[in-house]
Amino acid sequence: MKYLTGEQIILIHSIVIDETGGSHGIREHDIILSLENTPRQHVFGKELYPTIFLKAAVYTRHIIFYHPFLDGNKRSGMASASVFLENNGWKIFVKEGEIKTFALNIVAEKMEIEKIAAWFKKHSKKL
Repeated sequence: MKYLTGEQIILIHSIVIDETGGSHGIREHDIILSLENTPRQHVFGKELYPTIFLKAAVYTRHIIFYHPFLDGNKRSGMASASVFLENNGWKIFVKEGEIKTFALNIVAEKMEIEKIAAWFKKHSKKL
């Protein structure tokens, strides 16, 4: 399993901002650093997030809800999950605008990790 580093997440954010607009900058560096370990956490000897889709959902949810960046947190959360999935042999396939709509729904519904993971599973294909 290839996990994202904090540096990679910051780079993803920078690319997102360059391509779609907004402000560069980090608000909470510790949140980004925590994402180096959160998807691989174990509790009582078992993985807390055992599937690739749960791990992708962790990246998305943490970035969207904890706002580590000054701007573009929803876009960066979705992009980080997408890069993580692609690094591990999966690709998200959706119509234009669906990722944005889903990110907005995550916020509006205060979506839990399991529901986010189910969306990734439904919309991803093994490469």
